[in-house]
Amino acid sequence: MKKILLFLGLSIAVVAKTQTIVFAAGCFWGVEKHFEHMDGVKSSKSGYAGGSYANPTYDTVLQYRHSNKKVLNHAESVEVVYDDSKISTESLIKSFWELHDPTQGDGQGNDKGNNYRSALYHTTEAQKKIALSSKAIYQKLLTKAGYGKITTEIKPLKKFYPAESYHQNYLEKNPFGYCPNHATGVKFGNEKIEVDTISPLGGKEIIVIDAEHCRYCEKFKKNVTDHYKEKFPLRTVHQDALKGFKLSTKIEGTPTIIFIENGEELYAHVGYMDEKAFYQAIDVFLK
Repeated sequence: MKKILLFLGLSIAVVAKTQTIVFAAGCFWGVEKHFEHMDGVKSSKSGYAGGSYANPTYDTVLQYRHSNKKVLNHAESVEVVYDDSKISTESLIKSFWELHDPTQGDGQGNDKGNNYRSALYHTTEAQKKIALSSKAIYQKLLTKAGYGKITTEIKPLKKFYPAESYHQNYLEKNPFGYCPNHATGVKFGNEKIEVDTISPLGGKEIIVIDAEHCRYCEKFKKNVTDHYKEKFPLRTVHQDALKGFKLSTKIEGTPTIIFIENGEELYAHVGYMDEKAFYQAIDVFLK
């Protein structure tokens, strides 16, 4: 089986594996500590997200913590950067639901105000789909346990503002600091999180694996896939969306261009290809 493999630098591999998601679940000190010790999490940082004004501070977030029609306040949030080859998005999001009470609206326990609201700010479509699917499952579990409706805000991340330095790793720097636990105690079991997937179409096709914020993926789309005119299909997806394909190439960078026949990889190219190289590969594919 012939393969065309171009291994790019470590930086591209990092882009492919590293993802960012932002969680808000009440006081950010405890949320930050919860996620930063999970295997596969590269960093966990306290900050603010979800509001309508720039450069929030701890004081301004407190100032707007009660409803204000003119200002959408930021929530105390935690930016989680993780290696998705070591910890799955599904695991992180399930942990988020179980970490707090997502039915409380503007607050968690005695911490009252919209700055303490439950929220999830996603950076990829895959994260969004997992968030919505897992929300539906968790709602059923919560309802069975006697809880009300989930109020969690699920939106794309526009901008994350790091909090003041004294908030970072607060509970480690202040071992007697207090951040309450508002978990419901309701846990996921073996429920399957359903996300959109793609399956082999049969015959010849090309699958392009891309990633969010990958400049090489954007360049390949602009210079190559936007001008694609061959008769057999080409689809651009995230690697999590593949189902039923027989692949042999380890996806270590993006874009990864996979040439497939009847669901089985014939060969693949890891990294950017210009239009000339791409159509040379197609010539090989058609032979």
